[in-house]
Amino acid sequence: MRKGLRLLAALAATSLSAGWAQAQTSVENFYRNNALTIIVGYSPGAAYDLYARTVAQHLGKQIPGNPKVIVQNMPGAGSMNAVNYLYTLAKKDGSQIAAFARGIAMQPLLDDQGVKFDATKLGWIGSPSSEVSVVLSWKGTAFKTLEDVRQREMSVAVSGSGADSAIFPRVMNSILGTKFKLVTGYPGNSEMLLAVERGEVDGNAGTSWSTLSGSKSEWVSGHRINILAQLGLKKHPDLPDVPLVTDLAKTPDDRKVLELIVSRQDMAYPFAAPPEVPEDRFAALRAGFDKMVRDPDFIADAKKQGFEVDPMSGADMESLVKKLYASPPALVERARAALRINGKGE
Repeated sequence: MRKGLRLLAALAATSLSAGWAQAQTSVENFYRNNALTIIVGYSPGAAYDLYARTVAQHLGKQIPGNPKVIVQNMPGAGSMNAVNYLYTLAKKDGSQIAAFARGIAMQPLLDDQGVKFDATKLGWIGSPSSEVSVVLSWKGTAFKTLEDVRQREMSVAVSGSGADSAIFPRVMNSILGTKFKLVTGYPGNSEMLLAVERGEVDGNAGTSWSTLSGSKSEWVSGHRINILAQLGLKKHPDLPDVPLVTDLAKTPDDRKVLELIVSRQDMAYPFAAPPEVPEDRFAALRAGFDKMVRDPDFIADAKKQGFEVDPMSGADMESLVKKLYASPPALVERARAALRINGKGE
């Protein structure tokens, strides 16, 4: 009897081992004969594009078959075009993935205009970094804490109504009772920070800390700005004494609405595959990405370009998306209402 059980166990183990080896061979053969294309939802030179090109230089080495990795830019609609293409038209054989805006994952939940994808069905691969943005004011202004912005109007530079620089202050106005006045018309982050320095506005509420500490390190070291709050789910190690915006919520529901909005920061530079990619190839993409972000060569290359490496796995991204889409309808509606343009200061 025992010999029979041992024989069955041995046969099962051999079968599983053979199946695993066959799957590995199949994946290796596929990627040996097919390039992997990363579709980037922004123009060349944008931060998402630069991250994607850095990933492209290293990811192929971590996937069986070592495929050539190609970057294809598909800008438009804040990278919505790229995600819609990924979901509806891209090949579902594992040869095409995409990199796009961090807020896109929540777009169907918060504003489904123009959306042609289901975020819960995308194959989340991972992000090479998380992100923390900050609310900042120029040193000479009266704004030292977020409580000051509850008491008086603070003007902030905004690059566009759908940008983080507009979304975050609008949500804080709605949920925290702040009085941010949005001043639009600035093409990008450089112009917004220049407006702060010139005194055209009091500050900004959506610049990433990594960008700020890299491009304006003299502001930080010279104490030329006040950091009022952090926009993210976890504090940046550089800012242990600056409160998270979620910690300033007055009620548990307020906190959950804020978390719904700022959760995008954790998946700062998301990479995803279309739905229905063969399981073995999707697993290889995820595993390869996880290996890549731990690889010393990738880390050194990223840091040489001023990129932070604080990865989020595809499995964790998938769990976060499922959690957000399971939010109570009343909380989702509050978040949607907070995101609507109210016309003030815009």
